[in-house]
Amino acid sequence: MMESTHQRDLLTTTVRFCRALRERGLLVTPAEAIDAVKTLNLVDLGDRQEVYWGLRSVLTSRVEDLPIFEELFETFWGFNGSSPQSLKGLLGGMPPPTTEVQEPPPTPKRPTKGMALSLERWLNPDEGQGEPIGLPGMSDQEALIDKDFSIFGAEELEEITKVATRIARRLAARPSRRRKPTRKGQWVDLRRTFRRSLKTGGDPIELTFQERKTRKTKLVTLCDVSGSMDLYSRFLLQFLYALQNSFARVETFTFSTSLSRITDHLKGHPYLSALGRLSGDVRDWSGGTRIGPSLTTFNKEWPSLVDKRTIVIILSDGWDTGEPEELAEALVTLKKRSGRLIWLNPLLGSPTYQPLTRGMQAALPYVDVFASAHNLASLKTLERHLYL
Repeated sequence: MMESTHQRDLLTTTVRFCRALRERGLLVTPAEAIDAVKTLNLVDLGDRQEVYWGLRSVLTSRVEDLPIFEELFETFWGFNGSSPQSLKGLLGGMPPPTTEVQEPPPTPKRPTKGMALSLERWLNPDEGQGEPIGLPGMSDQEALIDKDFSIFGAEELEEITKVATRIARRLAARPSRRRKPTRKGQWVDLRRTFRRSLKTGGDPIELTFQERKTRKTKLVTLCDVSGSMDLYSRFLLQFLYALQNSFARVETFTFSTSLSRITDHLKGHPYLSALGRLSGDVRDWSGGTRIGPSLTTFNKEWPSLVDKRTIVIILSDGWDTGEPEELAEALVTLKKRSGRLIWLNPLLGSPTYQPLTRGMQAALPYVDVFASAHNLASLKTLERHLYL
């Protein structure tokens, strides 16, 4: 138990260090954070030089990164022994942890001050984020297509809105195989035409027509807003906001250690106003992750939202502190009820990523589509999976 605690403390500290680097402008994504954890598992944690060079090799990519990295390394890790974040304090004199990446530690259900600030900083107008522009169509900035969301700027959020609006409008206009009567249409309704011709002695004087019905596909989206998803939650929520406000049949939920329905928070409100409502009403933002219990709650409290015309989308990196058996059981129920079950994992965009966490291992046998959601290209690719 003590060894597991120290391993989790080391993982948490590494993730915080990576976030600090990213806030100072370094191109550090969750893929680099995972590489940093693996690196610490391979070096002598009591040797300052090994730790320094190991982390620097995976967390810096430009010459201008080096002074910032060195500054934060000295102040954050505290090898001088005076800092509570020192490696010796984390390990308690124990040998380095094993090479297996452990799950993030659970956090208290009630949000701490830091968790609230995680969302409040999105609302800062000084970051240059205005209201999203809800215009459909392809992006004019092709350079953004393959850019990872973790290094997106606030001014680039409208590009996500354009993709979501385009998908929503295509969904809304998706024709069904079934047809309905109409005054003018592409096809003549022969049965109704012949039936009416009986009034005129069998002469088909008045033609009746048919047109295709619109598909009644529904979407239920469940977005992971735990700490490990911090780099992506903001942009995925922007996508869900635009999708829900352009397509009527969408229900949106968030989860961390518990489930929250946010459909009414997003619908019909300006984006910044919606974020403000979320910051006050959604609990344990940036907390731990209990995917299985959250999905179990959804199955028990919202079963009427899912049927064979429903596509369920889960957006999560799969880091889970709950029991994998409960996650698997909840997914079995969802798969039986829904028309399609999609799992979008932002980390899948990294060429070195492998779904080795307990959560992803438990989930993969039950999902119909496992895809990435780390850039605009991956969101555009999602469109082809949203048709039943």
